Amino acid sequence: MPAEQRRESILSAATEVFGERGYVGATTDAVAKAAGVSQPYVVRMFGTKENLFLEVLHRALERLLATFRGVIAEHPDEVGCEPLAGRIGAAYADLLADRGLLLSLMQAFMLGADPVVGPAAREGFLQVYRLLREEAGFTPEQADQFLSHGMMLNTLVAIGMAGDYASDPRARELVDVCLPSKAPLVVALAKKPA
Repeated sequence: MPAEQRRESILSAATEVFGERGYVGATTDAVAKAAGVSQPYVVRMFGTKENLFLEVLHRALERLLATFRGVIAEHPDEVGCEPLAGRIGAAYADLLADRGLLLSLMQAFMLGADPVVGPAAREGFLQVYRLLREEAGFTPEQADQFLSHGMMLNTLVAIGMAGDYASDPRARELVDVCLPSKAPLVVALAKKPA
């Protein structure tokens, strides 16, 4: 396997491991096992767990920003309009299928006090905000609403709220209100093994 392909495989595995176990609970050994490579190879390629996590964060942000830019490019006539917010929101909800991506971003945001990860997470969040304001044409209020709703979606997926979808009417109501067109996706994600 070419080095770049192996690197991508390790980053994909690390995204899942960090997403499910968190930064503190993840190890380079667990990432190596998930990627099917040796732990020394992971360390040789990325140096430290911290460097690997930062690569995962940057990769996740790049994917998120590219997805949003793709929606904006497909609908340039909607910049600053409410329909664009709905389209970007739907594209974000589609990214929920990659639980590792979502959960890794959340892990990074929770490490705000970390002297290395915190600044990278803050800058990443600001990149998203800048894109919404400058490229999507959102007002500060629209950007706030979009980001707030996105964090609610993250929380629902992260805590497995959709696992209670069938048995608890309030859980069903909450998922349906937050994700009217994507509730089946969230329910399916809740059934995936962690």
